Amino acid sequence: MQTVVIVIHLLIVLALIGVVLLQKSEGGALGMGGGSGFLTSRGSSNVLTRTTAILAGIFFATSLMLSVLAGWGRQGSIFNSGTPASSSSPVGQPGQMPPAPGGSLLDQMQPKTPAAPTGPQVPQSK
Repeated sequence: MQTVVIVIHLLIVLALIGVVLLQKSEGGALGMGGGSGFLTSRGSSNVLTRTTAILAGIFFATSLMLSVLAGWGRQGSIFNSGTPASSSSPVGQPGQMPPAPGGSLLDQMQPKTPAAPTGPQVPQSK
């Protein structure tokens, strides 16, 4: 389903780019906007303006549809830890927050201090 919407979205993007490029330049900043050219009548200008507006609306709708489809399988936000934030000071080492009971992704990404050295150990003499 998501692949079909992405293909439709890309086709709309290409059509929107084409319609915008066909429109007559109003400013004429480089002196290229006047004279005769492709689709110079007023009626075709209105058609291009309406087509641009319709394609922009469809582009907006497909963008919203893609964002809904992308978030369909998610359980929640990574910013939600399951508990409300408290105003107490952190316990433990300075600069580290205590782990939240809910365990969000942000809590899992915080660095943890190793319990024991991980390198090779030298036998102790007795």
